[in-house]
Amino acid sequence: MSIVLYWHPMSSATPIACALAELGVPHERVKIDIRTGEQRRPEYLALNPNGKVPTMTVDGAPMFEALAIHLWLGHRFGVERGLWPAAGTPEALQALSWCAWAYVTYGAVLVRLQVATQGDETLRSPVHADAAMRGLNELLTVLDARLAQQPWMLGANYSLVDLVVGSVLGYSVYLGAPVKAHRHVQAWLERVQARPAMQIEA
Repeated sequence: MSIVLYWHPMSSATPIACALAELGVPHERVKIDIRTGEQRRPEYLALNPNGKVPTMTVDGAPMFEALAIHLWLGHRFGVERGLWPAAGTPEALQALSWCAWAYVTYGAVLVRLQVATQGDETLRSPVHADAAMRGLNELLTVLDARLAQQPWMLGANYSLVDLVVGSVLGYSVYLGAPVKAHRHVQAWLERVQARPAMQIEA
């Protein structure tokens, strides 16, 4: 199987590179310089019509959207490596639920915060930023309650779910999300970020 990851450092593609490293999956990595607009070249748009990273090809067939790639990696490689629950188990349902929670539920509020604080000046708003911070705080309270009961997202053992959720939360810290106000989340995030596979920089 030939896997190629099209990525740019310090982007939404980085967690995919980390997941591939965590899983020990051989792959080729192709840097797309999003600063110079390589992501808008016709040959790249043929792989990813959104013109963004990440894109991953499997035997030449392209995938895009980070969450979809994470879920595919979990199902294809994670089960046999003990990093993703087997299909049909209660843990598999939780894995899908929490990954979607991170990218969709938490991610939507995070985008609101980013727009209100770092977007176009005409869209910046302290009122909207405060509302987004309150929304993130409420969601972090939900996550904190789960992590107060168990060390990792699915229970006693680390899984790719921790990497997925932790990657989104790590970015939210950069934007100012109140993660440190939730001690179980903060302690868990430090453990996730300390893993060797999470140290990818280039």
